[in-house]
Amino acid sequence: MTQQTASISATLIRDAKNVTELDDWGPCPEATGQQMDTRGVYLWKDENGAESGIWECTEGPSRWVLETNEFVHVLSGSMTITPDGGEPEFVGPGNTVFIPRGWSGNWELHETLRKLYVIF
Repeated sequence: MTQQTASISATLIRDAKNVTELDDWGPCPEATGQQMDTRGVYLWKDENGAESGIWECTEGPSRWVLETNEFVHVLSGSMTITPDGGEPEFVGPGNTVFIPRGWSGNWELHETLRKLYVIF
C-alpha cells in the first residue's frame, strides 16, 4: 500500500520515487505533440481544487497556463521549462520549482518525469 497513516495522523507516502501503485490518469490534455500518458496518486484533495500527490508523465512537449499555484519537486526524469518571453530552465531530479498562478509557457519532458506536487 502506498498511502499509510503515520502516528501523527497524517497521510504518508514512503519512497515516492519508487511507488508502483499509480492510477492511470489518461492522456495529458496539455500535450502539444505526441500523446503523453499520465499516472498518479493523490495524497490529498479538497473541494476547492487544491491537491497534492505524485504525478508521472511520459516524454513530450506541452503547453501550460496555470490558474492555480503549483509547487513541484522532481523525483525522476527531467524537463525544460520555458516561460512565455523568458529563458528555458532545465529541471531534474532533486530540483524544486514554485510556479505561480497566471504563469504560462512550455514544458518539454525529455523522458518520463515523476514529481511530487501541490496545487493551491
